[in-house]
Amino acid sequence: MPRAKITVCISFILFALFLSTAAEACTSITLGKKATVDGSVITSHTCDSRVDRTWLTIVPYMKHDKKAKCAVYNGMRFARHADLVDKVEVADYIPQVRETFGYINTAYPCMNERQLAIGESTFGGRKELRNKEALISCEELCRLALERCSTAREAIRLIDELTREYGYNDGGECLTIADREEVWHLEIAGCGEGEIGAVWAAQRVPDGHVGVNANASRIRWIDLDDPDHFMASENVLDVAVERGWYDPDSGALFEFCYAYDPSGRASMAARRREWRVFDLLAPSLELDPNAENYPFSVKPDTLVTLEEIMEIFRDTYEGTEFDMTKFMYVEEEEGEFTKSPYANPFMHYDMMPLMKVNGGWGKMGERCIARYYCTYVTVTQSRNWLPDPVGGVVWLGWDNPAMTTYVPLYCGITDVPDSWKVCGRPKYDRGCAWWAFNRVADLSAQKWGHMRVDVDSARVAFELEIFDARADIEAKALELHGKNPKKARKYLTRYVIEYSDRVTKGYWDLGDHLWTKYTGMF
Repeated sequence: MPRAKITVCISFILFALFLSTAAEACTSITLGKKATVDGSVITSHTCDSRVDRTWLTIVPYMKHDKKAKCAVYNGMRFARHADLVDKVEVADYIPQVRETFGYINTAYPCMNERQLAIGESTFGGRKELRNKEALISCEELCRLALERCSTAREAIRLIDELTREYGYNDGGECLTIADREEVWHLEIAGCGEGEIGAVWAAQRVPDGHVGVNANASRIRWIDLDDPDHFMASENVLDVAVERGWYDPDSGALFEFCYAYDPSGRASMAARRREWRVFDLLAPSLELDPNAENYPFSVKPDTLVTLEEIMEIFRDTYEGTEFDMTKFMYVEEEEGEFTKSPYANPFMHYDMMPLMKVNGGWGKMGERCIARYYCTYVTVTQSRNWLPDPVGGVVWLGWDNPAMTTYVPLYCGITDVPDSWKVCGRPKYDRGCAWWAFNRVADLSAQKWGHMRVDVDSARVAFELEIFDARADIEAKALELHGKNPKKARKYLTRYVIEYSDRVTKGYWDLGDHLWTKYTGMF
């Protein structure tokens, strides 16, 4: 069979495999305030999942009665409709605090009105540490921290208190927690079946550094004599010793990641993303792409812009030896080959051995940063020189980061477009914003070499518009805030809704354009 026909057949196979369920796996990139061009503290999150909800809401600041109770939910991140949250199963109730901060309520709640922001990446860890009978899940820890805390250190201490009293029921997770001054990685796991509590360690990313988590525990040595950079649960050593995962008499230093997530360092799917983030921002280090360990954080070669982080989340290793499409070439002339327009970097894991792409994450093989099954991506900015309603912003893009357009959600807004509050998981729905972006992403992956041009032209136009207008928008918001903070929030809300609606409509139009232009060419 000619190579061009083989390429087309492969594209159809890949499209069919899109329909199967993919494992959840997220990437988070963090930057201290002296590593960014404007002094922002940054955390981020790709919600790489086929099952998480595709709606968000703005939960307001609330006051509560002295005897009020706080519901703790099971499966809130899977709730299918924003107006049916009260139908989600309540696992139990805990004492409520008198006041709770407002927050942006994504599947994993991501930022509150005090510019406290949280990203997430699952590392799984040892299965025997899971206690499904405990009360609090990862996403509920995010929510409770955002409701009750204004700094990263407060959030870490609260998570410790809550899990010691009520238990942690999830697998190993890394929460990347940023405030106006600093950003921390908190890696947490349960204590085992029937054991209430959690085992965790937290490490601060130095102000001038960039950090990353890509589904593997990355904290190694813990220096509790340096509380400015390290924190840990009281049982962090005891659990490992009791279970035989660390021998204090061995003379070896205790390493958190090898005690609680030994398989993580063997994962090429995790390690390659770690390398790629560091190599893009600090190429002078010449890190080995096949190394087992990288520094917890590195100093970037130059100060990093918001746009650079967005671009990294679009990365598919193109131009490197790990390019996911390197096997898909067609013969243009005798002996002359060029990459096929059907070359597709968004492969299902099961196809990777067939395509001889480097494996590494068990059956799932290697993966790049951008994934076709991503529900949404966030990049947050916390800025200490601005009042909270203006300084905190979540840049959110629906679906595949390689093809989405980011929209700024200021932490002072009070609402989002109606179409952003609709879950698209039950069925295709023109009233759900996520479907506009999902349709473009899945369509354009089928002839990526050509369709990416159409997608990029629309995406770049929208993002240039918001980046060009941003200074004026924030200047106006600051002026209003100085006179009347409520008017500033109203102004930002109105702008965000108007811009989000236009971007959503633009992606519906782009999807229609792709259908029309490329009909019959798949």
